Amino acid sequence: MNLNKAIFLIAFVAIAQLSYGQFREENAGHNFPDPIKQVQLYPNPAIEFLSLKFEAPQAKKVRLTVHNILGNTLEVETEIVDEHEIKLKVKELVTGYYFVSVRDEHTNLRGTYKFLKR
Repeated sequence: MNLNKAIFLIAFVAIAQLSYGQFREENAGHNFPDPIKQVQLYPNPAIEFLSLKFEAPQAKKVRLTVHNILGNTLEVETEIVDEHEIKLKVKELVTGYYFVSVRDEHTNLRGTYKFLKR
């Protein structure tokens, strides 16, 4: 891994952690669910599909964005399984680590999750 990639990765992870910390501080004292616990990714590592399972019924409302380790946005086919689950078709992705950002303005759900494509 060259130095530029390493610096970008460190910056990306730091920004993701700051965003999570900011969410926690802004919503301290409120009864908002922990965004980390609201979304489950499996299987991780993924081979053909990556499932995102939501605690609350919101699968149709979320926006998903997949990024490679360099931060480039990737087009990935999605399928809404039911109101609690979305599948991402990751079969065509090259082996490596990726990030999926989950956003739902209605419920204020925001999170970035790392997964490995085998």
